[in-house]
Amino acid sequence: MIPSEGEALALHKKYRSNERIVGHCKTVAQVATIIAEEFEKRGKRVDSRVVLAGALLHDVGRSKIQTVRHGLEGSEMIREEGVDEKVVEVVKRHVGAGISTSEAKTLDLPELDYIPRTLEERIVCFADKMVDSDVVRPFNSEVQRFLKKGHDVGRLLELKKELAAELGTDPEKLVLRKINQTQ
Repeated sequence: MIPSEGEALALHKKYRSNERIVGHCKTVAQVATIIAEEFEKRGKRVDSRVVLAGALLHDVGRSKIQTVRHGLEGSEMIREEGVDEKVVEVVKRHVGAGISTSEAKTLDLPELDYIPRTLEERIVCFADKMVDSDVVRPFNSEVQRFLKKGHDVGRLLELKKELAAELGTDPEKLVLRKINQTQ
C-alpha cells in the first residue's frame, strides 16, 4: 500500500508525531513534489506517489527516537503497517546523505546500506536537506550545518550534483524559484 496524503498524516497521528514533525514532513513533501513534477515534465519516470508518501512519512520515526536511528525506526513502523517497500526504503535511506554499511556499524545501526539509490529515495533525501523545521532554505545551509558538525559533505554534494545532471537543471534553484512564485 502506498499511503495517500491523508493516510500518511493518519499514521503520524497514530504514532503521536508532534506538530513540528508533521509540519516539517509536509514542507519536505512540497519540495519533493516540485522536483518529481519537473522530472515528469522532462519525460523521466518517477513514482510521484512514492515520493509524496515517502516525504510525508520520512520522519515518522522521530515520534519514537530523535537520533540518527529515526530513519530505521520509522521504516520498521510503516513496514508493520503494510506500507509498500518502496516507501519503507525512502524512509530508511533519507538520513544525512545516506549511510554506508561501514558507517552504520560505527553509528550502532544494523549493518545495512542506507544510501539513497532510487530516484524517489534521492529526491526525498535532497528535499529533506532543503527544509529546516518547516522553512525552505538554500541547500548550502545544510552543507554548512554538516561542516559545523564535522560531517563529510562529499556524499551530500554528490547527491545534488547527480540530481542536477539527471534533471538537466539545478534542483535547488528550481525549488527556490517555485516556492518564491507561490508566496
